[in-house]
Amino acid sequence: MSGSKIDRRGFLAGAAGITGVALSVGAWKPVFAMESASAGLVRDLVPAVQRVGHISFTLDSAPAGFLSFADGGNATSDVVEQKVVGELTTRKHIAGVKYEDVTINFGTGMSKGFYDWIKSSFSGKLTPHSGAVAAADMNFKVFQTMEFRNALITEIGFPALDAASKDAAKMTLKFQPEFTRISTKAGGTLGPAPHLQEKWLVSNFRLTINGMSTSFVSKVDAINVKLDFAAAGVSRFNQLVGINIPNLKIRIAEAHAQDFVSWHEDFVIKGNNSTENEKIGSLSFLSNDLKTEFFRLDLSGLGIFALDPDPLMIANTIRQTTAQLYCDKMIFSAKI
Repeated sequence: MSGSKIDRRGFLAGAAGITGVALSVGAWKPVFAMESASAGLVRDLVPAVQRVGHISFTLDSAPAGFLSFADGGNATSDVVEQKVVGELTTRKHIAGVKYEDVTINFGTGMSKGFYDWIKSSFSGKLTPHSGAVAAADMNFKVFQTMEFRNALITEIGFPALDAASKDAAKMTLKFQPEFTRISTKAGGTLGPAPHLQEKWLVSNFRLTINGMSTSFVSKVDAINVKLDFAAAGVSRFNQLVGINIPNLKIRIAEAHAQDFVSWHEDFVIKGNNSTENEKIGSLSFLSNDLKTEFFRLDLSGLGIFALDPDPLMIANTIRQTTAQLYCDKMIFSAKI
């Protein structure tokens, strides 16, 4: 899931202080987003003290790295309507307090503990973590901090890949906190990141599938892995009921797609699609040298189910073929 669309959603809104009780509904909407050249209007509206220059993430009291975007964690409540005999309007009240998921965008340079949290979630290990998101100005002076407690990951997003693009790559993480607290008391200075944040582009990737030629794969659609939880009423630490692994959608030059054509012919048309005919592979997210791995997804239980060549038309472009594959399991790893 790319941050390019959501990092312009707004600016840091006003916040309630720490009171020791649940935050008032609607009192806080934390939006930490790095400013861009297109955010002139935002810069004119936001006081200088609240211009976000840096966003840090802390996990279990240890620095975990810097983010490019953070949002959510708002305290909300459901409105209950009650019909009263003899009255034309209904009486309303709220029922309890709950907290929205927190969404963050990040690249390379996060801590080992942070990436281990993602890795363990892929395997279904529900280990809750606590931490904080801090917003600082350009001089690294902190002016707002959101603390969260006992958070569980609900979604992990990997960016769409395109060999012809020069866009920066970002991962997206959503997590569900048990509760959050906000402080707008200025003070403190952000320390250095635990690791160097290296440049990462969406064009730098390598897809491998056993027995297949994949050198001419030019695009891979975004991948979002979701953790499915049971309905309310079940202990939140025992309510994971499934991990939703998405299908893969890739683009490959038609002149180099013969392996996929043959696999589709055998697997789909001829019906040789038992588990013994499925494949394994990996998707590597690489540095600029196209050799060093930042992250890798190991893929198993791969099966092709659709193959769509480009429409026939007169055009001075290289024809491509789109292949769609299901995947049973993904394992995440980070090289730090």
